[in-house]
Amino acid sequence: MRGKGNKKRISSRIRRRGPESREELQRLQEIRRKVKKEFPPRDPPCLKPAGEGIAARIRAAREAQGLTWYAVAKRAGIPNPSTVRDMEYGRDTKISSVQAVARSLGLRLELVEV
Repeated sequence: MRGKGNKKRISSRIRRRGPESREELQRLQEIRRKVKKEFPPRDPPCLKPAGEGIAARIRAAREAQGLTWYAVAKRAGIPNPSTVRDMEYGRDTKISSVQAVARSLGLRLELVEV
Protein backbone atom coordinates (compact mmCIF):
# COMPACT_ATOMS: atom_id res chain seq x y z
CA MET A 1 0.00 0.00 0.00
CA ARG A 2 1.13 3.49 -0.71
CA GLY A 3 0.87 6.35 1.73
CA LYS A 4 -0.44 9.78 0.89
CA GLY A 5 3.04 11.12 0.18
CA ASN A 6 3.93 8.25 -2.17
CA LYS A 7 1.31 8.86 -4.86
CA LYS A 8 2.64 7.87 -8.24
CA ARG A 9 2.58 10.69 -10.76
CA ILE A 10 1.71 9.67 -14.28
CA SER A 11 0.97 13.10 -15.74
CA SER A 12 4.49 13.45 -17.14
CA ARG A 13 4.05 10.25 -19.13
CA ILE A 14 0.75 11.40 -20.60
CA ARG A 15 1.78 14.91 -21.55
CA ARG A 16 2.28 15.26 -25.30
CA ARG A 17 5.36 16.95 -26.62
CA GLY A 18 5.19 19.37 -29.52
CA PRO A 19 6.77 18.90 -32.95
CA GLU A 20 10.42 17.92 -32.77
CA SER A 21 11.66 20.20 -35.55
CA ARG A 22 10.69 23.15 -37.73
CA GLU A 23 10.10 20.79 -40.68
CA GLU A 24 7.73 18.70 -38.53
CA LEU A 25 5.84 21.85 -37.49
CA GLN A 26 5.48 22.98 -41.11
CA ARG A 27 4.32 19.51 -42.17
CA LEU A 28 1.63 19.50 -39.45
CA GLN A 29 0.48 23.02 -40.36
CA GLU A 30 0.15 21.97 -44.00
CA ILE A 31 -1.93 18.96 -42.98
CA ARG A 32 -4.20 21.18 -40.85
CA ARG A 33 -4.61 23.65 -43.71
CA LYS A 34 -5.62 20.88 -46.14
CA VAL A 35 -8.07 19.37 -43.67
CA LYS A 36 -9.68 22.78 -43.00
CA LYS A 37 -10.03 23.33 -46.73
CA GLU A 38 -11.62 19.93 -47.25
CA PHE A 39 -13.77 20.11 -44.10
CA PRO A 40 -14.41 23.80 -43.37
CA PRO A 41 -15.61 24.56 -39.86
CA ARG A 42 -19.33 25.15 -39.61
CA ASP A 43 -20.72 28.38 -38.27
CA PRO A 44 -22.57 27.79 -35.02
CA PRO A 45 -26.32 27.70 -35.54
CA CYS A 46 -27.99 31.04 -34.95
CA LEU A 47 -30.86 30.33 -32.64
CA LYS A 48 -33.63 32.87 -32.44
CA PRO A 49 -36.40 33.12 -29.91
CA ALA A 50 -39.80 31.90 -31.05
CA GLY A 51 -41.87 34.63 -32.68
CA GLU A 52 -45.28 33.37 -31.67
CA GLY A 53 -47.09 31.00 -29.36
CA ILE A 54 -46.43 30.17 -25.73
CA ALA A 55 -42.68 30.71 -26.04
CA ALA A 56 -43.12 34.26 -27.33
CA ARG A 57 -45.63 35.11 -24.60
CA ILE A 58 -43.34 33.80 -21.88
CA ARG A 59 -40.46 35.85 -23.26
CA ALA A 60 -42.61 38.99 -23.52
CA ALA A 61 -43.84 38.60 -19.93
CA ARG A 62 -40.32 38.01 -18.64
CA GLU A 63 -38.92 41.06 -20.45
CA ALA A 64 -41.87 43.23 -19.38
CA GLN A 65 -41.06 42.42 -15.76
CA GLY A 66 -37.34 43.01 -16.34
CA LEU A 67 -36.37 39.51 -15.27
CA THR A 68 -33.50 37.31 -16.39
CA TRP A 69 -33.74 33.61 -17.21
CA TYR A 70 -32.06 32.94 -13.87
CA ALA A 71 -34.59 35.02 -11.92
CA VAL A 72 -37.55 33.31 -13.62
CA ALA A 73 -36.08 29.87 -13.03
CA LYS A 74 -35.53 30.69 -9.36
CA ARG A 75 -39.11 31.98 -8.98
CA ALA A 76 -40.47 28.88 -10.73
CA GLY A 77 -38.35 26.50 -8.66
CA ILE A 78 -36.48 25.20 -11.70
CA PRO A 79 -32.83 24.39 -10.93
CA ASN A 80 -31.48 25.13 -14.41
CA PRO A 81 -31.98 28.61 -15.96
CA SER A 82 -31.26 27.20 -19.42
CA THR A 83 -34.65 25.49 -19.21
CA VAL A 84 -36.29 28.92 -19.43
CA ARG A 85 -34.04 29.85 -22.35
CA ASP A 86 -34.86 26.60 -24.15
CA MET A 87 -38.54 27.27 -23.58
CA GLU A 88 -38.27 30.74 -25.16
CA TYR A 89 -36.40 29.29 -28.13
CA GLY A 90 -39.20 26.82 -28.77
CA ARG A 91 -37.34 23.68 -27.74
CA ASP A 92 -39.10 20.72 -26.16
CA THR A 93 -39.68 21.22 -22.47
CA LYS A 94 -41.65 19.38 -19.82
CA ILE A 95 -45.17 20.75 -19.47
CA SER A 96 -44.67 20.98 -15.70
CA SER A 97 -41.75 23.38 -16.31
CA VAL A 98 -43.79 25.48 -18.73
CA GLN A 99 -46.61 25.63 -16.18
CA ALA A 100 -44.25 26.62 -13.34
CA VAL A 101 -42.65 29.38 -15.45
CA ALA A 102 -46.01 30.68 -16.63
CA ARG A 103 -47.31 30.76 -13.04
CA SER A 104 -44.17 32.59 -11.83
CA LEU A 105 -44.76 35.26 -14.50
CA GLY A 106 -48.45 35.67 -13.67
CA LEU A 107 -49.63 33.80 -16.75
CA ARG A 108 -52.15 30.96 -16.95
CA LEU A 109 -52.02 27.96 -19.28
CA GLU A 110 -55.31 26.72 -20.70
CA LEU A 111 -56.25 23.98 -23.07
CA VAL A 112 -58.85 25.22 -25.53
CA GLU A 113 -60.61 23.56 -28.43
CA VAL A 114 -59.67 24.88 -31.80
